[in-house]
Amino acid sequence: MTHDPIALTRELVRCPSVTPDSGAALDIVEKHLESAGFTCTRLPFTQEGTPDVDNLYARIGNAAPHICFAGHVDVVPAGEAGGWTYPPFGGEIADGVLYGRGAVDMKGAVACFMTAVMNWLEGHDVPGSISFLITGDEEGPSINGTKKMLEWLEEHGEVPDHCIVGEPSNPKVLGEAIKIGRRGTLSARLTVHGVQGHAAYPHLADNPVHKIIEMLHRITAKPLDGGTAFFEPSSLQVTGIETGNPATNVIPAQITARFNIRFNETHNAAGLKSWMRGEFDAVIDEMGGAYDLDFDPYGDVFRTRPGPLIDVVREAVASVTGTEPELTTNGGTSDARFIKDYCPVIEFGLTGQTMHKLDECVAVEDLQNLTQIYTLVLDGYFARF
Repeated sequence: MTHDPIALTRELVRCPSVTPDSGAALDIVEKHLESAGFTCTRLPFTQEGTPDVDNLYARIGNAAPHICFAGHVDVVPAGEAGGWTYPPFGGEIADGVLYGRGAVDMKGAVACFMTAVMNWLEGHDVPGSISFLITGDEEGPSINGTKKMLEWLEEHGEVPDHCIVGEPSNPKVLGEAIKIGRRGTLSARLTVHGVQGHAAYPHLADNPVHKIIEMLHRITAKPLDGGTAFFEPSSLQVTGIETGNPATNVIPAQITARFNIRFNETHNAAGLKSWMRGEFDAVIDEMGGAYDLDFDPYGDVFRTRPGPLIDVVREAVASVTGTEPELTTNGGTSDARFIKDYCPVIEFGLTGQTMHKLDECVAVEDLQNLTQIYTLVLDGYFARF
């Protein structure tokens, strides 16, 4: 039996698995993998204050080398359905393009690596192990998904030797880029406290707005760095400033700013936190007052060093597309930030131009070519390791 990545992508897209409700999509994945001989384990996780999430781990073989394909079947909401040319969960094909939420991010890649593996197994004995790590919490808080699955894998002796994540890695054309790392991300909320008062009598108040302006200036006036050979310059962006004060003649009691730092390998989260506190303390020493600084869970910067895994994927991409892919670290975050703590990981998937947009779509030819790339990766991986 020859499995078809287009049919499987359509089957997955037609399941409206908006995060964190991905159970039905995982049912589809489990059905196909079990029929191909995989042992499947559902891994639901819960945590107070977060959505319950279902996940799936599947493995065939019990020896090394062990390659894992990781991804997610949860998707972001479709948005205004009337703004779509075709129904967001219809999986319609028009002029060689498949439309639907998750087509590129990342049900299409899940379908491609599943198809590649299932077809490959029909002509090969597994000389090691192949597994799938499929979460339902990548587009959500990422608390009850891949991170906890990896902890389970470690507890049960299932940690892979290498991993490929199917996130969209190509900016415009399939074959342009392989992601070998990601910048770190650190989000923070700075709240400066003052004393409310009449704007005409500022001596009777304590204006926190003036202080936060100086605080934000201290951390935004100069570049954090100039970048490295593998990473773009780090970037600090203020994303919101709020007082909750609708009046023009009232000095507010407090003000909150939100900001995000995407940092390269010249920094780490602990160092950035210490630097910000030092700058803010200096302002308070000069101007008086008080502040609170709170941080969200952060993602570490990482880079997978050159080696056979990268070589195998580069050769497969070049063979199918005729393009020598660039090794990049740009973009946002992905679950690779968790996987890198357990084994070498890279990302290669579809093109990302339409992800999270209305009319998210993928060329049918790209699904076929990506499946072929993953097939060659399997050949190269088990020949090399």
